[in-house]
Amino acid sequence: MAQRSGIRRRFSVLTPNTPHTEFHVDPYKFYVRGSFPSTAQRMEIFERLAPRLAQKTLDKLALSEEERRGITHVLVTCCTGLYAPGLDFDILDHLGLDTTVERTMIGFMGCYAAINGLKQARHIVRSEPNSKVLMVNLELCTLHLQETQDLEQVLSFLVFADGCSASLITAEPKGFAMDSFRAVLIPETRGLITWKIRGSGFDMLLSGQVPVEIGKALTEGGQQVLNERCKEEIALWGVHPGGKSVLDAVERGLELPEHALQSSREVLECFGNMSSATVMFVMEKLMQRAKPGDKGCAMSFGPGLTAETMLFHAV
Repeated sequence: MAQRSGIRRRFSVLTPNTPHTEFHVDPYKFYVRGSFPSTAQRMEIFERLAPRLAQKTLDKLALSEEERRGITHVLVTCCTGLYAPGLDFDILDHLGLDTTVERTMIGFMGCYAAINGLKQARHIVRSEPNSKVLMVNLELCTLHLQETQDLEQVLSFLVFADGCSASLITAEPKGFAMDSFRAVLIPETRGLITWKIRGSGFDMLLSGQVPVEIGKALTEGGQQVLNERCKEEIALWGVHPGGKSVLDAVERGLELPEHALQSSREVLECFGNMSSATVMFVMEKLMQRAKPGDKGCAMSFGPGLTAETMLFHAV
């Protein structure tokens, strides 16, 4: 099943065969058969390593001094760990931001949280055009493996990985312009994706019916998801790669041409499903390939079962 997943490699903050230091945790000592860690132990690792990953991601973003000084808002999405004062404070400290910067945490929304974060950032910039919003999407999914013989749960572990993305949203005319957003709740699918805090970590249920329901919903109501934009106009498809079967279902449901989801499949192959961070990895690839005027559609799926969509175009 791992070979059929479409994933060649994944990353984790847990680092095999390394000495146990502040920034290194050996998974073979963290996950011991018959004695998997408690939620408290998992959150201790999250609190220690999540800021480190956020810092590395922000350093890679390479904000100029002017961009850094201009940041007015910080948004953070995460569903795999929490503590307070949290990641928003760590980000302020790392970048040396003013304490008046407004902070918002978007928690426990799963894989579609980044689309919601972009939606909130757009609202902020439209109401205050001089605003500059820094969004960080960070997930440590590999802290939540469970000791189980339930096949459906075991298969869900094959796709998830750790990752972090960071982006800057402003009114400046460059990059991608966000045109509109739409949330679509698929009826009678509430129990297909669940994410609950239990004594031994966060307990995930990812039903094998998810791709089936996504495909059916897109076949029956694709135009609703696309907010009435003509499918043929869209050159850039930023679909969250929740798994190979999810991408296949989107491709079939919308009757997309071959290679339409190439960027999504590349991210899945190289990084796996990093929950909320993943669609932003796809958007980065699309931004590198886009031509001015290209129209696009971003789409993520998560608990509900919900599709969060965004229409955009390249400036």
